[in-house]
Amino acid sequence: MLDQVTELDPRQFLGIPLALIGAALLAFGAQYQSRGLNKVERLMGESAGSGLSLRHVIGLLRRPSWVSGTLLLGLAVVFQIGSLALSPIIIVQPIGVVGLVITSVLNSRVSGVRLGKRVKGSIALAVLGIVVFVSVAAFTAADQPVTDAKLIVILVTFGVVLLTALLLFIAFRHRGVAIIYIVGAGVLYGFVATFAKAVIGRLQQGEFEWLTWACVAALAAGALLGMVFVQNAYSSGPPDLVVAGLTVIDPIVAVLIGIVVLHEAAGAPIWAALVFVVSGALAVTGVLGLAKFHPQTGQSALETAEAGEAGETSQP
Repeated sequence: MLDQVTELDPRQFLGIPLALIGAALLAFGAQYQSRGLNKVERLMGESAGSGLSLRHVIGLLRRPSWVSGTLLLGLAVVFQIGSLALSPIIIVQPIGVVGLVITSVLNSRVSGVRLGKRVKGSIALAVLGIVVFVSVAAFTAADQPVTDAKLIVILVTFGVVLLTALLLFIAFRHRGVAIIYIVGAGVLYGFVATFAKAVIGRLQQGEFEWLTWACVAALAAGALLGMVFVQNAYSSGPPDLVVAGLTVIDPIVAVLIGIVVLHEAAGAPIWAALVFVVSGALAVTGVLGLAKFHPQTGQSALETAEAGEAGETSQP
């Protein structure tokens, strides 16, 4: 019955703490990567706000802070995959919003930029939406078999998304529009998480054929382009705004696929579906508000550093 609440196997709740650890690692990894870009721009005296150049990329690979951040993000992915192996995607993926709170506090302290009431309100709105979503999903969702038909739908949809993302990247390559990169990265990583869940599901079902390999290839392509989007986002927006895209846009995309294609919420009552829609809208509104009101939006890392130094100099 669709109006009956589906109880999860207690083992599936083990994915929640793994997702929380992954969110914390994501927050610190993003902060270190952003700091690495900040240092590279200062050393080069050249902003990456209009897109990363080859010199920027080489400089990043030489920065211990950026490399450390990348390793932390890699570890975050490991914990995320572990959580996906245990729980439905619509439960664990949204938990990443915890990283938004951690990153906002870290970035505020590191950059010396105070967050205004509207920014804090936007963060609270995004977190509230995700918390409500996860709370309801935890008791109304369940893993479902990953069939060939489901994989084909996901792969075809991803093909359209990937092409659109490439066109957007070409069109906005030198314009430094943070929100374009952030939304693009969030959507791409939403599909990456979905493909990870699909591959794990197929392995658990004992099925690993050409469709599964196609998912692995799509996962790699999405992760690579998503990484490019993220690095360009760091050059034209603060790390907490970037993390907002990865912890709100990403799970919304993954959750939609989990509900519509993977049927993880097939047993959810009608009221739960309404809660999903409303809470998801709240989370998106919070991210848009953060992008609009954050004092560092539109600044390159170099400009942010200069502003921070100016603030320190003016203090007695």
